[in-house]
Amino acid sequence: MIYLAVPLNSEIIMSTPRSSLADKDMRHQLHPYTNARAHEEQGPLVIERGDGVYVIDENGKHYIEAMAGLWSAALGFSNKRLVAAAEKQMSILPFYHLFGHKAHAPSIELAEKLINMAPVPMSKVFFTNSGSEANDTVIKLVWYLNNAQGKPARKKFISRIGGYHGITLAAASLTGLPANQRGFDAPLPGFLHTGCPHHYRHALPHESEEQFADRLAAELDALIVKEGADTIAAFVGEPLMGAGGVIVPPRTYWEKIQRVCRKHDILIVADEVICGFGRTGKMFGSQTFGIEPDILILSKQLSSSYQPISAILLNDRVYQGIADQTKSFGALGHGFTGGGHPVAAAVALENLKIIDEENLVAHAASMGELLRSQLQTFSDHPLVGEVRGAGLIAAVELVADRATKAPLDAPGNLGRYLAGRAQAHGMITRNMGDAIAFCPPLIINEAEVRAIVDRFGMALDDTSKWVNG
Repeated sequence: MIYLAVPLNSEIIMSTPRSSLADKDMRHQLHPYTNARAHEEQGPLVIERGDGVYVIDENGKHYIEAMAGLWSAALGFSNKRLVAAAEKQMSILPFYHLFGHKAHAPSIELAEKLINMAPVPMSKVFFTNSGSEANDTVIKLVWYLNNAQGKPARKKFISRIGGYHGITLAAASLTGLPANQRGFDAPLPGFLHTGCPHHYRHALPHESEEQFADRLAAELDALIVKEGADTIAAFVGEPLMGAGGVIVPPRTYWEKIQRVCRKHDILIVADEVICGFGRTGKMFGSQTFGIEPDILILSKQLSSSYQPISAILLNDRVYQGIADQTKSFGALGHGFTGGGHPVAAAVALENLKIIDEENLVAHAASMGELLRSQLQTFSDHPLVGEVRGAGLIAAVELVADRATKAPLDAPGNLGRYLAGRAQAHGMITRNMGDAIAFCPPLIINEAEVRAIVDRFGMALDDTSKWVNG
């Protein structure tokens, strides 16, 4: 994620008088992923309410939320059943924890549901509150496991350049995006990064997807050998990279990467925080791309982000080693006050029920096909380098020169400008550098998909005029 100092158009920033609420925000709040000095001048877009795939600002303007918030509001922004589920659970048991042999019905039922849904056999679920917390927890649990099994040297983690796994300190070390590490003394030692599986950007001339996958697998193998296989704990990857630019892995990639990991007895962790629950056209990204993980990480669409919740699924091999160590120590010395929160778990259960009842995984696959086919109509545009995606997640990568794939002036300038113009036209999207992402709620219909594409087209026209002076 690259955010450069390219100002949004003045009509976007100051299209309406600034409200007292916006003024309060500017005085009191530090925003994530935001240039604080720029925010002091332009202020926030204050979102007041939601309606299906739309959000509405304090002035009544509607925006299609083409990012489902943060890749996460599967059921949109006004699902009454989720609100009712939260209200009901609040009235029964508004909070309880899972420490010291305590439990409650929502977390028990959700754990059972997730084990039964899992794409490969899993044994236990551990609840956390966010994808970042889940990734941090996985790191600690794998270290704990290896210490228990007499493998204290197996501490290093391998992830990918361009991968995103969160922003807590250890998770930010897994993440392979410089913007999430600059100034934070990350990554920590022991976190290694191998090649990004983006064929458009990183393949050699005339290198097929399969050949590119071969080369990436060989690079991973060489890195493991160089570091010493007995020092590597796990390989962590998103089935499809999200925040790194919606990077779809090349054909045969995951098959070959897994083969290398299994050869060296390295655990495979699938970070499904963005991909899970229908986003890639199947229930899990692991099913879409043929991954058989030892550990599975879930969040975002687990509750449509109506409540913060995440879950880690462990296979039996991993669980048994951890369980033995807890017996030796007397307890697992790790957990979160809100982990498996009863209200969040109740909302997640209802969310998964709706996804199943409304057949939203198949619907997402169908709407995703339409979205990509419509975005492909821009493939010959002078500023469009690549259109890519899988299921209901896609990206259009912008370039200043199609032949060389070069950016305009500096990476991120085109993407930031276009995202600003899209907002002016009533669509919220997100640029990762010069890649414009699309990840709308799973409930989106055909007319709304076409509206996204129309508004992207208007923003692209504006961007062309800006580039051409």
